[in-house]
Amino acid sequence: MQNILALVVSNALLYATPLIFTALGGVFSERSGIVNVGLEGIMVIGAFSSVVFNLTFAGQFGDFTPWLALLVGGLCGLLFALIHAVATVNLRADHIISGTVLNLIAPSLAIFLTKVLFQGKGQTDSIKTKFGKFDFPVLSDIPVIGPIFFAKTSILAYVGIVLAFVVWYLVFKTRFGLRLRSVGENPQAADTLGINVYLMRYSGVLLSGLLGGIGGAAYTHTISENFAVSTIAGQGFMAMAAMIFGKWNPIGAMLAAIFFGLAQSLAVIGASIPVIRDIPSVYLQIAPYVITIIVLIGFVGRSKAPEAVGTTYIKSK
Repeated sequence: MQNILALVVSNALLYATPLIFTALGGVFSERSGIVNVGLEGIMVIGAFSSVVFNLTFAGQFGDFTPWLALLVGGLCGLLFALIHAVATVNLRADHIISGTVLNLIAPSLAIFLTKVLFQGKGQTDSIKTKFGKFDFPVLSDIPVIGPIFFAKTSILAYVGIVLAFVVWYLVFKTRFGLRLRSVGENPQAADTLGINVYLMRYSGVLLSGLLGGIGGAAYTHTISENFAVSTIAGQGFMAMAAMIFGKWNPIGAMLAAIFFGLAQSLAVIGASIPVIRDIPSVYLQIAPYVITIIVLIGFVGRSKAPEAVGTTYIKSK
């Protein structure tokens, strides 16, 4: 039983990791008042750029390559999110349409560049330096709990969990967070108090790009190990669902991401679990997407989003 629990927990955290980072990015964007349905496209760019960096520089940076690849993926995601920020903040484009355009551009651009860089192939080569299973010193030796939660697990998952608490503190306990939330609730009132609404909204969108890019990079460096057009298949939308399920709260979004990670992992490890091994694998594979739809249908109307989310702000003279 302990071995089964350890398998379930480690794989749930593994698949939750990209969702945690991306959902936290979505919190920043929507708390500032900008809907970012382009998280899927941002993850694609982060995944592609991180793999290319890894394959190019693994010889120079060795074991540090995956960590640097996360940073590169995050920076590329930030630059890609800049398109959404300019479109929604300055050009006053519809947030949904702008985000959808990102989702359409990203896979096409990434596959085009993949074919250019990898002799016409539809996918990149597999990376050799990646994030493997990690044993926490001391903690993994704790009886019962240690082998389940702290042995042969994903260190990135715990980085994401810690980051969720950091983001919660930043959003709810700092001046920056207060200003960010104020422009997402009532930008006119925030403006009268001297808060730069455009700057705060740019900050929210760019932070979502940074974390979304890291989420895409985390997926390729822990799960897929390469990039193809199907690598990021609905992960960004699951992250959005986790954000909504978590009621735009970083800790809630993180917990929801772990729940979705568990749903995804069951499709992989279901054959090893006595209770569900007899369920046809196709049902386990579609379960995460069905759950995403159910969450969006059941919770979008009940969850209270920031008042001004999705609205265009025009600075009054």
